[in-house]
Amino acid sequence: MKLLGVVARGVGRRRGAVAAVFVLTALAVGAGAVLAGGSSVGLNLRASSPVPRAPVTMRAPGTGRSVIVGHSYKNDVSRSLRSLPRAPLVPRVEREASPNPRPVSQHKDGADPVRQTTLPTPNMPATTLNFDGIVFPGVDCNCAPPDTDGEVGSTQYVQMVNMGFQVFDKATAASVLGPVGIATVWSGFGGVCQTNGDGDPVVLYDQLANRWVISQFAGVSVPTDECIAVSTTSDATGTWNRYAFHLGSNFFDYPHLGVWPDGYYMSMNVFNSAGTAYLGPQPFVFDRAAMLAGSPATFISTGITGGSSEETYLPADLDGSTLPTSGAPNPFVEYPSGGVYKVFRFHVDWGTPAASTFTPVASPPAAAAFTALCTTTRQCVPQAGVTSPTNNLDAIADRFMFRNAYRNFGDHESLVANYTVSSGAVAGIRWIELRNVTAGTPTVAQESTYQPDSTWRWMGSAAMDNAGNLALGFSASSAAISPQIRYA
Repeated sequence: MKLLGVVARGVGRRRGAVAAVFVLTALAVGAGAVLAGGSSVGLNLRASSPVPRAPVTMRAPGTGRSVIVGHSYKNDVSRSLRSLPRAPLVPRVEREASPNPRPVSQHKDGADPVRQTTLPTPNMPATTLNFDGIVFPGVDCNCAPPDTDGEVGSTQYVQMVNMGFQVFDKATAASVLGPVGIATVWSGFGGVCQTNGDGDPVVLYDQLANRWVISQFAGVSVPTDECIAVSTTSDATGTWNRYAFHLGSNFFDYPHLGVWPDGYYMSMNVFNSAGTAYLGPQPFVFDRAAMLAGSPATFISTGITGGSSEETYLPADLDGSTLPTSGAPNPFVEYPSGGVYKVFRFHVDWGTPAASTFTPVASPPAAAAFTALCTTTRQCVPQAGVTSPTNNLDAIADRFMFRNAYRNFGDHESLVANYTVSSGAVAGIRWIELRNVTAGTPTVAQESTYQPDSTWRWMGSAAMDNAGNLALGFSASSAAISPQIRYA
């Protein structure tokens, strides 16, 4: 099951903002249109700080291509998370690239030809479970945006809110762990993962192995490292295989991961070390098989793509139990400011890393025209009772929203994604379904902008069940209503 939506009632990107978080609404992965709510054991809590290992560049003979190969500079197996000491709560601020500049956009606004202008008769089932997630002021960081993220596993729901972590029972909504600082997962590990985690967390459920995957970035002065933990069972309160990876000397921002049979794939938005200049997006893949086994692990990257004019992208994240074709590359899809859904296919070769490729599809499908939202400020979404524009909400409308959900139906494969656009003078959700994303010529099977009235809808999340039903969760707000969560 995959989380569809969260809403954060906050104030732009300012620290200490109000951030009341409400969670739920998930799409069943396996059944119909149903909505429901060597390694060492980490025993030494005074572990010495591990020394980062810089990645190296490898060249493929005769091709002119090169890849970056890195290795975990430390890995271990934690004690049961239930028994690990809670990380001390030290007030922190969120680590952000400043001023988090946008790519050099090629976008040209146009009239939206696919806007849904009427509100249909509701036929969506109600949630079966509704409960509060991590509440304000969060854990260890009064951060805005709170980077709320959640995932549903076989028996549990896990939520992460910037530097906080909590596990709930899926059947009863009872809290079984937390909220605690994410650093608790790294108790006894040492290094920046334990002492300098900076947020931007991601939680996924690897349903192929029934394991949890969590990550956050870390670094002493800038986030140069990625900390990833993979649970050893389906119980998120149990033991974890923990890893530290040093990615380089740049400011690696906005990490988002996807599960694929041959790896855990990740996209990063890369800035210079000062965080003042956008350098471009960069793809990574981590050795899933090694991390499931708790062995030292490798990552491969083909480097920054395209430079500062390249828009950001997200990897595909697998839904369902039907695997993609054996050896199929992971499709990364780029935000369509240039008018097309640019698809890259990341093929990894763990035996010969230099043979790994990140290849753009020659004929990407065209995107329906749209008008970009919040082009002069990210804080443009109104909320009830707020009169100052500086207290508007962050739209984050310049990129795809997490996740790019992939499903193989046997006779076709689908990838569904979403982003926020300006439509009817308010924010609306542009959702898309792409096909032929791992082989052949990608096509747009369907796309539409869900904006039937004057409410602002933004920060969506989309997923499709095994019958082809598509659900869209999103945040909603306006000058007349407080921020809330909805789904369609």
